[in-house]
Amino acid sequence: MRSPDRPTYSAQFYLDCLSQASYLIADERTGRAVVVDPRRDVDEYVAEAEAHGFTVEAVINTHFHADFLAGHLELAARTGAWIGYGRRAETEYPIRKLADGERIELGDVTLQIMETPGHTPESISVLVYEQSEDAVPYGVLTGDALFIGDVGRPDLLASTGVTAEELGVMLYDSVHRKLMALPDETLVFPAHGAGSACGKNLSTEKRSTIGQQRRTNYACQPMDQDTFVRIVTAGQSAAPAYFGHDAALNRQDHPPLDRTSPTRPLCPEGFKEARAAGAVVLDARSPEEFGAGHVRGAVNVPLDGRFAEQAGTVLSPDSTLAIIAPQDREDEVVTRLARIGFDRIAGYLRNPAGALPALADHLTPASRLTADQLRTALTTDQPPTVLDVRTCGEREAGSVEGSLHIPLAELPARQGEIPTDRPLVVHCAGGHRSSIAASLLRHHGHPDVSDLLGGYAAWHTHTHTIGL
Repeated sequence: MRSPDRPTYSAQFYLDCLSQASYLIADERTGRAVVVDPRRDVDEYVAEAEAHGFTVEAVINTHFHADFLAGHLELAARTGAWIGYGRRAETEYPIRKLADGERIELGDVTLQIMETPGHTPESISVLVYEQSEDAVPYGVLTGDALFIGDVGRPDLLASTGVTAEELGVMLYDSVHRKLMALPDETLVFPAHGAGSACGKNLSTEKRSTIGQQRRTNYACQPMDQDTFVRIVTAGQSAAPAYFGHDAALNRQDHPPLDRTSPTRPLCPEGFKEARAAGAVVLDARSPEEFGAGHVRGAVNVPLDGRFAEQAGTVLSPDSTLAIIAPQDREDEVVTRLARIGFDRIAGYLRNPAGALPALADHLTPASRLTADQLRTALTTDQPPTVLDVRTCGEREAGSVEGSLHIPLAELPARQGEIPTDRPLVVHCAGGHRSSIAASLLRHHGHPDVSDLLGGYAAWHTHTHTIGL
């Protein structure tokens, strides 16, 4: 930790639903500040800076993010800050290209750019020195190059035109020859934590040190380049479908988020009109509420979970959405969608508990089976197809015999592999993702879809209870 008389101010802003970290770095003596990797709703950074009397002079993105739409345009508009990227970045809006070794002085506090390509070609890390003459950095903001327990995956669509192997070679150099060359006591501040699809083994810890990562991170152990490329490219799960969209949008001069215009409330008639005009119904209620009765063809993505990531997995950013939210949480739904660039919102159903009865002709329950009911169905002359939408790693721990495996992230592109001549029962680990998957398949016209209550956990427990 830094000594009390040091001028460095650093704040981490962590967004659990996207496992995303952003940072405010400032010199407390001069009040000059930089925000690194901001999300799109920037009020929190502005409020934090104002509370401490800081002036945000720069917004730096460590790379073109694929998993969220960054808030550089919004923050620049609010504060007048310049926008910085690594020197290989090309954008539609004005940026300051930051060269390897370039120093940005905020006063005593000094930032130094380190090019760390590999997750993407333009990736950079940002060294933070509490005094410009310090030999040991206070910390390093590693973006998606180095995580706690992992390194950035080199195979995302953010890097079109460059192969995963080529990026893996770059990442080896960035991690082993640059970041691991830093002193052990240097603090590590990554852009993501556990749950992010930008890596496969991320820790729940929010910060670490170079020394700790040197000792415990599998990808930082001594190894040759070929071994490194092989292990960091192996076993990566499919990226959510919206990643390519966001990576492209982060390069573009898109409209900033407008938080002054409230989302439009819809009465039942207005909701029906939006559906008739082609809006996709996004129902963000729990699987239990959705199962009890929902608008026919609605896609269920429960708000209490990794909502934005999962919505971006199963919905198209080109779709106009009509929202059914848990009571009084429609603004939360819209904000979380905006964080991944899903801005086409027709409106939301006002007071869903009171309004849904007025849509009775459009409502239907969802079929949900218990583990016992599924086991009975599997013994009939027309057994259902069982679809497992868990990840590959989850399935390694056990599966329903004879089940078809398509991870949720791959389901939109692989629906054609699912038989339609028999009933379908979808399961995940506990019942959350299966409700999403089952609703998506019904939305696309699959004739007979149920999801398994309690998921594979319930199936496993039932199997052991009856002694099979």
